[in-house]
Amino acid sequence: MFLLSSVLYGQYPTVRERIINLPNFDERTVHYGYFIGLNQYDFRIDYVADYYKIYGYEDIEVLPKKGFNIGMIGDLRINQFVSLRLEPGLYYSQRELFYPELPEFDTEQDRLRELKSTYIHLPFYVKFNAKRINNFRPFLLFGISTDFNLSSNFKNIDDNTTGVFRTITQSLNYEIGLGFEFYLFYFKFSPSIRGIFSFENELVPDNDPNSPWTRHISNMFSRGVAINITFE
Repeated sequence: MFLLSSVLYGQYPTVRERIINLPNFDERTVHYGYFIGLNQYDFRIDYVADYYKIYGYEDIEVLPKKGFNIGMIGDLRINQFVSLRLEPGLYYSQRELFYPELPEFDTEQDRLRELKSTYIHLPFYVKFNAKRINNFRPFLLFGISTDFNLSSNFKNIDDNTTGVFRTITQSLNYEIGLGFEFYLFYFKFSPSIRGIFSFENELVPDNDPNSPWTRHISNMFSRGVAINITFE
């Protein structure tokens, strides 16, 4: 009976041993990688106090477009569950502002402003890792970042009267994110999603204080969602 049981177990094992990929990967003090991804930015707009009282118009409509991200990763291990992380990258995004029918606008083209942004994005994260389960591990990200907008037109003397919408060059943000790590045979693959929320008013007013494009806006803050796929 014992011999028969041994033969049957050899032919039809009831428990399979799972192969653990990269078993020592998370013991490294420092490791590097890169990421690619997509983003979508819009604006949170605050209006001057008398905007609705005087005009009674609807809000400025923000039309977000999809952009892309690419960058590098540096990860410093603190312990099994916490690491510090830098993810410098290049973020390209595009948004459109569509204004209500204000009396100052003569044509439909006057109501539309297109903002293309090319950010050098420099985030610093604290990464909280769950316990690894076989070849899978979820994580959370919390951090701050700064953006240098290469397309801000901050120093441009032209403004909306010639179709140029200006924003500040540098802004500060806070970020939160969620992701999952998959340990493959040769590398670690990690999709994640994170929200990006600006601290700073990014609007540069037009030269004319009565400009219909900027005089109704008191604050304009970027908000974005990024989906990154990392390879480490």
